[in-house]
Amino acid sequence: MEFFRIKQDIPFMRHALVFNIISLITFILAVVFLTTKGLHLSIEFTGGTLLEVGYTEAPDIEKIRNRMVQDGFADPQVQNFGSTRDLLIRVPLAGDSGTAKVSEQVMASLKAATTQAPELKRVEFVGPQVGKELASDGAMALLLVVIGIVIYLAIRFEWRFAISAIIANLHDVVIILGFFAFFQWEFSLPVLAAVLAVLGYSVNESVVVFDRVRETFKKKRALTTPEVLNHAITSTISRTIITHGCTQMMVTSMLIFGGAALHYFALALTIGILFGIYSSVLVASPLVMWLGVSRAQFITPKKAKEEAVV
Repeated sequence: MEFFRIKQDIPFMRHALVFNIISLITFILAVVFLTTKGLHLSIEFTGGTLLEVGYTEAPDIEKIRNRMVQDGFADPQVQNFGSTRDLLIRVPLAGDSGTAKVSEQVMASLKAATTQAPELKRVEFVGPQVGKELASDGAMALLLVVIGIVIYLAIRFEWRFAISAIIANLHDVVIILGFFAFFQWEFSLPVLAAVLAVLGYSVNESVVVFDRVRETFKKKRALTTPEVLNHAITSTISRTIITHGCTQMMVTSMLIFGGAALHYFALALTIGILFGIYSSVLVASPLVMWLGVSRAQFITPKKAKEEAVV
């Protein structure tokens, strides 16, 4: 399916060096922000107390949050959960306070913030050890996804494509993390899930372009390697706009209407989709070219038939 078809190939590879310099600068800045500022981890990773409370009428979330800050809670997270009358409250780990004491203090703040009597429905405590295990498990999941992608691309295409794609995909992941470090947005389990989703989503775009590259090498023998890459990217632009446009519409809906629970998840996906398009087209393809991809790697030489001995 195509909305349009560009008849003349766009010379992307002519500006490949400029695009990659921009990518390198962005990547370095992201690493600097991660090193100097670090990620603002949620209580799933650092430990803390989670409470679910209910009201008879929708409460003022901002008023409750401000009251909790006045009462000494550092960076409390208050958001709707399920309906406007139910709240999910996260309080980071502080000192040696037990779950019962923290929940009592939170309920006292809630009663002081509104005239309504809140109903405590659920209390959960995440210890620091559990948070460390979640962080290590998340890092292991990310590593396994990267290894799986490298193996898949090396088998389906060739090692040059595998290296180029994984560099481009890691470029996307590091930039997403760099945004979260620079703006100190909360990095939670849903955001980690979004990062893993971006890895798979971005590699899919790379595979589509690489598949067209391989096909063009076999069909158009008169084209040079840069021309083959330009043709492959140009011929997939319509598909890219349709796929990423539809996906981004759904993600934008979550970003606008999903509330606090889905805000950073949708934000991570938005950054990942935008940079995923950029890296698949303007990072992975030039890297393949510079690694020396050629038509000879896709053409199977014909075997000479042995003449029958009389």
